[in-house]
Amino acid sequence: MKGNIFEYKGYHTKLEVDTTSCKVRGKIEGINDFADFESHDVKSAERAFHEAVDDYLEFCAEVGKIGLSHE
Repeated sequence: MKGNIFEYKGYHTKLEVDTTSCKVRGKIEGINDFADFESHDVKSAERAFHEAVDDYLEFCAEVGKIGLSHE
């Protein structure tokens, strides 16, 4: 993690904090799909981001879409 940016398998996210709900949120950046995640703290947000990327790659494989193209 660099600042509030995570990188995993070539994908990136910028973490945001929702002060109302006290949740950490993010979305996979640089893709034409919407894949987001949320957590209650930064440590579990990293795990949630990894899961979101893995789920996205699985989705891409299922529909025959190239996942890392960052369309």
